[in-house]
Amino acid sequence: MKLATYTVKSDELNIQTQGPAGARLGWISGDWVVDAGLAAKWLVVHGRMEFPHEPATDMMTLLERGEGEWRMISRARKELENQSPDRLTVEGEPVAISLKEAKLLSPLPLPSSIRDFYAFEQHVKTSRMRRGLQMIPEWYEIPVFYYSNHRSVFGPDDPVKKPSYTDRLDFELEIACVIGKRGRDIPRERALEHIAGFTVMNDWSARDEQRKEMAVGLGPAKGKDFATSLGPWLVTLDELEDRRVGEHWDLTMTARINGTEVSRGNMKDLYWSFAQMIERASRDCELLPGDVIGSGTVGTGCILELGQEVHRWLEPGDVVELEIERIGVLRNRIV
Repeated sequence: MKLATYTVKSDELNIQTQGPAGARLGWISGDWVVDAGLAAKWLVVHGRMEFPHEPATDMMTLLERGEGEWRMISRARKELENQSPDRLTVEGEPVAISLKEAKLLSPLPLPSSIRDFYAFEQHVKTSRMRRGLQMIPEWYEIPVFYYSNHRSVFGPDDPVKKPSYTDRLDFELEIACVIGKRGRDIPRERALEHIAGFTVMNDWSARDEQRKEMAVGLGPAKGKDFATSLGPWLVTLDELEDRRVGEHWDLTMTARINGTEVSRGNMKDLYWSFAQMIERASRDCELLPGDVIGSGTVGTGCILELGQEVHRWLEPGDVVELEIERIGVLRNRIV
């Protein structure tokens, strides 16, 4: 499934509803967003189906309720596979709206937490070389991460404000998983069972601020906490099974600035797999549904690594598009 968090664009005011207020849970069916709650209601009224309780209508509730809730939404989706989404109504309300009418939010507008790893070897090596540093041997011993600001999350097509304190604004092309099953001390062999799905992630970075912080021996913190973009939706693992090789997935990752491709990599190049990241993050610590785990930047996936000869630092007006094959496109404009 491709699961989305969305609101309806306001035709009357010609604006897009922002933030989690009024956000709904739906799944993508072609060019349509099918509302999970209204779909279940339609099936009860017209399909003579029964559900043990009213299904979740937001992503966090779905994640927190667990496997039984996933079975309910999967059942509803399967029952509606042969129906035309545009023809379904219940109590005078459309069950589905076109993607053009929907304002997609971050799949999780307010995650439980965000841990961002540093798991692509090429990015680490090249970025350190750009700063005149050798590869650090400890990087090969354990997957490392930092905590980002889970209250500064942006969705697809949201404007992202350039922080007042930076002259070196950068993007980072990443893939993130969302935890769907609570766990502590999760072994690597069972880790994939805890993933609800994948989404595209942009870990926006103020490089000048980040460099100052890390020279002190702490961080990144203020160099990262102003914005993280997630979207456009959450793709469950069954949708990607044909591209999985062990703990890795063969998925092309690209970045474009103002329509020009500047970066290309692949998820399969992760040195530390998501299974290893989850094992590390959950050591003597409980992971919760709604926790986000980022991969870190894919090789060539940021201006710091590419260099100014490829692209200058980002400025207001620039449009950054991050695309991961089979996952989707995450687009934001700098303001």
